[in-house]
Amino acid sequence: MKKVAILAFEGMSPFHLSVPCVVFGDAAKHFQLTVCAESHQPMTTTAGFSISALQGIEAVEEADIVIVPSWYTPYQPPSAALISALQSAAARGSLVVGLCLGSFALAAAGLLDGKKATTHWAYFEAFKALFPHVEMDNDVLFVEQGNVVTSAGTAAGLDCCLKIARNELGSAAANDIARLLVVPPQRQGGQSQYISVPVPERVSDKRLAFLLEDVLKTLAEPHTIDVLAEKAGMSRRTFTRRFQAVTGKSFGHWLLAARLSHCQQLLESTAYDVEYIAGVSGFNNATTLRYHFKNAFGLSPSNWRKMYQ
Repeated sequence: MKKVAILAFEGMSPFHLSVPCVVFGDAAKHFQLTVCAESHQPMTTTAGFSISALQGIEAVEEADIVIVPSWYTPYQPPSAALISALQSAAARGSLVVGLCLGSFALAAAGLLDGKKATTHWAYFEAFKALFPHVEMDNDVLFVEQGNVVTSAGTAAGLDCCLKIARNELGSAAANDIARLLVVPPQRQGGQSQYISVPVPERVSDKRLAFLLEDVLKTLAEPHTIDVLAEKAGMSRRTFTRRFQAVTGKSFGHWLLAARLSHCQQLLESTAYDVEYIAGVSGFNNATTLRYHFKNAFGLSPSNWRKMYQ
């Protein structure tokens, strides 16, 4: 059972603390969760109530996963004790995670020097000014660099934690956690990350939702905008506009994402060869699948499978 240490601090947002707690604590039974702090005194939060950590910062020394869920402000450096704890955790191979402004703490500890990282969009310029030796990636939800991970702001921390759970437990367990939280199990974070396949859920979108659910069940078949528009009782132009409005994607991008997601699931959970997976996922052949897979995730299908064996 992996040990997870989450750092709490004075004046933090309870939401930021709750994100890793709900993924690795309430929703997952495979992790031993500890909330720790440098202070043993009750700490106020931005919501007006106080919290107390049961353990001190020494919990970081025994953790397999260390999470800094946010940070005071970008301009307040971590204490020498916390910097030492984070450096020691990274050196021994523990996964060190900075969610939202937590990336500032990791950067201050020198863990991001020469690496890519991300943080809350409102603090990109502040991050670049403070840490010029870190390559800021503005277009992703989270960035994995070896055993150091950073995420963008607020809800992106949830995507990041679900990705970590997926790496540790596999896709089925991560999907179960996401289902309990009533959130998508996969949301695109950038290259080498996961692709979302949104399906509208609002009452006014039921017709489109049922249509897309049918597409997800028949990915091996050729699906065109004209055929789907006809099934939806819309003109091609209306269907295209409506699809973009409710999914945030063009139909072509959505369909490719759906097929790649299906490939991921089969690669992780079955022994089917790549040619077969290409066929049942709607790609013409294994060569086409390999091209799109490598372009989206930075890995070949075979190497992706190895990560989950």
